[in-house]
Amino acid sequence: MLETYQARYPAPFAVLGVRATTERLIGIEYLPRGAATLAPLNRLAARACHQFERYLDDPDFRFDLPFDYCGTPFQCRVWREIGAIPAGSTLTYAEIARRLETAPRPVGGACGANRIPIVIPCHRVLASNGLGGFMHARRGFPLDVKRWLLRHECAAAVMGDG
Repeated sequence: MLETYQARYPAPFAVLGVRATTERLIGIEYLPRGAATLAPLNRLAARACHQFERYLDDPDFRFDLPFDYCGTPFQCRVWREIGAIPAGSTLTYAEIARRLETAPRPVGGACGANRIPIVIPCHRVLASNGLGGFMHARRGFPLDVKRWLLRHECAAAVMGDG
């Protein structure tokens, strides 16, 4: 099935595929850098692209796009916790698990299920022994994206591949 995007924004690390209704952000997907771009097809997609530009200019920029937490109650708790991590900071899966009185592995599963990365900054969640996974991967393009985002935000504990 062909994916439908309302915009495909070219960023230095990927093309950001934006899914949005006229009222809510539905998803953001990291597409390979060579993927075709697409000018915004609706006002909210245009607003998302503008906010991506702002984030690229200022890593401390805070997104304020309308979205709904669409997941299990547990996933939503994890995503809210991740959303509170400021740019330049990181937490481990274990630290989030302790805060939520659960285990690290389900926290990782919730991170992988995040449909609006960057807005819910799951790239700021690391393994206890290094970078950890990203987008259900432990190497390759997804980890390159995670490293780029963390470097952009000047996060201290970034470069290992743990």
